[in-house]
Order: sequence, then structure tokens, then C-alpha cells
Amino acid sequence: MESLEKSAKTVEEAVDLALEELGASRDEVEIVVLKEGRSGFLGIGGAGATVRVTRRQPDEVADEATVVAKETLQQLLGLMSVDATVEEKQPPPGGLALFSLEIRGEDLGILIGRRGQTLSSLQYLLYLMVGHRLKVHVPLSLDVESYLERRQESLQGLARRMADRVMDTGQIVIMEPMPARERRIIHLALREYDSVMTQSVGEGEERKVTIIPRRGPRR
Repeated sequence: MESLEKSAKTVEEAVDLALEELGASRDEVEIVVLKEGRSGFLGIGGAGATVRVTRRQPDEVADEATVVAKETLQQLLGLMSVDATVEEKQPPPGGLALFSLEIRGEDLGILIGRRGQTLSSLQYLLYLMVGHRLKVHVPLSLDVESYLERRQESLQGLARRMADRVMDTGQIVIMEPMPARERRIIHLALREYDSVMTQSVGEGEERKVTIIPRRGPRR
């Protein structure tokens, strides 16, 4: 397990130095403060801080977080009076999630919401709760009855149809506002298209993808 100690004026500075050398983020390490920094009077007599930063093994983190997440999610569903089960599944390819959970049951539309907004909020809440319990934030993915898979396929098909329209007309297409996860699906779906490019425009919940022709309409 990769570990090192760093000293600096403050704990934060020492941690930043260690993270830079390890090439890791805070979510990927365990931090132990060996010595707190102390500022002296008028800059005299101060003492630096020392920390030990250890890179966590992804499999170990994911295994522990999966157990905690399943327990926490099942408790949340119980408090919501939702009759459903929680299962593990493979994380979406190409994403950052270390593990993925799926909620299965009947009539679970209430957990998905409009354009998956409720599902996104539930995933973020679970992420925070697991992080608070384990003292480390672990990227996770949450799905309900394979909604995200179906939505991804639908968005990929939509992206290709809109790209064809742009290539046929030579005109920019502005898509409806989407959350960041769905905008990313559009960008990736069209990444290999030589005749169009994509950009995200707008602010907050109104942010949307534009598909822009690289050349005139095709003949």
C-alpha cells in the first residue's frame, strides 16, 4: 500500500503536497495527522505540520462502501415505505463509479422522477451518507429497474438522429436542457463524428447541448 509523510506550514499544505506526489485525490487516500502546525508570535517560534497519506486500495474501498451503501439504501427505502430490493450490478463503463447498485421492485417511478431527477438526488444523498459514515467519499452509481441503461440508449439514438439532421441541413441543433450526466452521453455518442461538434451552453438547470456542423450540408 503506497504511503508517504509530508511536512509543511499547515496540515492542508502538507496534504496537498502528498496528494500531488501520489497523483491521487482526497477520496482515494487515508490521511493521518502526525503533527499539527502551530504559528508562532509574530512569525517566530512556529512549528510545521506533518501528515501521513496512504493510498487506499480501490477494491477494498469499493467492497466496504458497497456493504454500507446497500444497508443505508435499504433503510432509506424502508423509511419511504417503498417495497423494493437492492442488488449489486456492474458500474457503467467509462464512468467514475467504483460500484453500482440497482433498486428492483414494482411501481418505482416515484424513485426516478422527471428526467431522472429524483434518482439523481437519491444517488447524491446516498453518496453523502456513505461518505459521512466511512469518512471517505466513494463514487457510486444508482439505478432503478435499469432506467439509466434505457435512458442512455434513448439519448444515444436521439444524438445520432440530431447529428444526421445537422449534416443534412448544415444548421445548428440545440437540444433540450439536460443534467450533466445526460449531456456527457450526448458528447460521447457524437465524439467520433467528423462532420459535427458538440458544445454545452447555458447555466444551471438550463444548460443544454448544441450540435454544430463542421462543414456545409451534405449532398
